[in-house]
Amino acid sequence: MFETIEIPTWTVWLAGILALIGLLDRILMPTVRWYLTRRMDKAIAVLNDKLQLKIQPFKLMQRRVMVERLAYDPQVIEAVLEHSKTEGVPYRVAEHMAYGYAREIVPSFSAMGYFGFAIKATRWLSRALYRVRLGYVDEEALKAIDPEATVVFVMNHRSNMDYILVTYLAASRSALSYAVGEWARVWPLKQLIRSMGAYFIRRKSRNLLYRRVLARYVQMATEAGVAQAVFPEGGLSRDGKLKPAKLGLLNYMVSGFDAKTSRDICFVPVGLNYDRVLEDRVLLASDRGDKTGLWFKVFTFLKFIVRHFALRITGKFYRFGYASVSFGAPVSLKKFLKERNFRNHEALTKALGRELMDNVGRVIPILPASLVARIFLTNQKKALTKDEIITKCNRSLERLLANGAYMHIPHKNFEYAVEVGLRMLVLRKALILEHGKYRLESSELQLITYYANAIAHLG
Repeated sequence: MFETIEIPTWTVWLAGILALIGLLDRILMPTVRWYLTRRMDKAIAVLNDKLQLKIQPFKLMQRRVMVERLAYDPQVIEAVLEHSKTEGVPYRVAEHMAYGYAREIVPSFSAMGYFGFAIKATRWLSRALYRVRLGYVDEEALKAIDPEATVVFVMNHRSNMDYILVTYLAASRSALSYAVGEWARVWPLKQLIRSMGAYFIRRKSRNLLYRRVLARYVQMATEAGVAQAVFPEGGLSRDGKLKPAKLGLLNYMVSGFDAKTSRDICFVPVGLNYDRVLEDRVLLASDRGDKTGLWFKVFTFLKFIVRHFALRITGKFYRFGYASVSFGAPVSLKKFLKERNFRNHEALTKALGRELMDNVGRVIPILPASLVARIFLTNQKKALTKDEIITKCNRSLERLLANGAYMHIPHKNFEYAVEVGLRMLVLRKALILEHGKYRLESSELQLITYYANAIAHLG
């Protein structure tokens, strides 16, 4: 009973370490978390003073809390019950599926990551690749937006650079929440994009339970006033033309909207255009029906990177021309409903989709490459001198401007703008310069058509 018991030294060390961990967990860590949270709250308050559209508390909610709030929302639970009955699966299985969908969709926004890293990275990348220009902006209309309204930026989709370019140019207005497709659900993009506040969607999913969970998340974010950015076309334009709106996300946003009691939703049309779209070859191959699987895209990407670095090293690199973004007058959903009578919710969504895409189309800026491509699309068999091209571009631009279009003219010098367009298309080998005249390379007609189509809807 009174014998000495020997305890190994390692157990004493283990007990001490466990006691220290317990002490840290109970005393020190809560203090550190409180201190960091307070610092973050102060930083958010400073940011909100500078931003036109404030970062809403919903966006700052812990991801775990947001996932549970979505998964156990009454409307989601109702959808789980319906799925359980219609598919003949146990309720717990359907509930687990819904929880998995919620985890997949919900982002984990980091204000420090967004404003400390993302904005700097998007600014650097945008300027490294393009001469970035802010096009037409209806400043008065944008400043007149109700501060309590939910703002949704509605954009045409030309390139995956759209996310980067708009994030950079809208940095002074708010932190945007994007709907991102399956392409971004790969490591390490998935974690990075989620921390920027983007939420993932399965564009082609026909699973009704998944759609109900996604719809509820979009509704919750919209009701909470989270600034969002959507591409109603549903994907990149493969032929360069502006496509009609797919109504899924718009339908989720306006579903259950009450003009008397709901927070107003203001849709801001955003038009983007590029002198060169980075993925144009891949998109054109897909439009022709060629195989554009993962390996084709990886090979094309690596080829682009190698050639890009080779041009940088040899000093022969030209930035890819101009990239421009225009912001039009916002469309208030309350005002839209007040001015029109709709038979049902479906009619409202269709009319809103048409209105928004028309507005987006009107603010897509004309850029040099698109204007020059338009001329050669109508003069496929002719070789033209530079002076002839300038004259034809000027006439075409006058018609477009008369229709309300906007063009960015570099240095306010129209001849220089035409030179930029010619240089870009010659570098792409779509135009050939011979004996002082430019002619269309017949094998690149599809490329010329692609860039001309960017402004075809303008008249």
